[in-house]
Amino acid sequence: MAEIASAGLARRIAVATLVAGTLDIAMAAIDTAAAGRPIANMLRAVASGPFPAARTWGAAGAATGLLVHFAIMAVMATVFLFAHARIARVRAHPLLAGALYGVVLWLVMYGLVLPLRFGAPFPSTEPVELAKQLFAHIVLVGLSFGLVARTRRA
Repeated sequence: MAEIASAGLARRIAVATLVAGTLDIAMAAIDTAAAGRPIANMLRAVASGPFPAARTWGAAGAATGLLVHFAIMAVMATVFLFAHARIARVRAHPLLAGALYGVVLWLVMYGLVLPLRFGAPFPSTEPVELAKQLFAHIVLVGLSFGLVARTRRA
């Protein structure tokens, strides 16, 4: 029985990673293109988090950025779905928990990761940028995790 449950959890993690990861990177790509910047540069910037030289890697750097993005998303999905499997309040309210988790992810990303790695200020003071950041983390990521968590057939 535990094998079936862990297989189901692994499947949910994979689905949550693919859904939220795709929505989030699509928004980043659209936002990047709308600003007139190359999407490949954005992906190389993602890769440069763990691999600083990735900004000079061309197509390989962009592909690495996509892999890094989905690896980070897999970690975030795993944490949420493990919490969902083990914490009754998260199970009882997966959408609310997902939205709150999205806020936590935003705080970690913009309050800890980006400032420590890139010296980025916390957060952008421009309302539109702030709204986009929160939308991506709360709706595209957090609520996606919550929806996958509450689905019986993921």
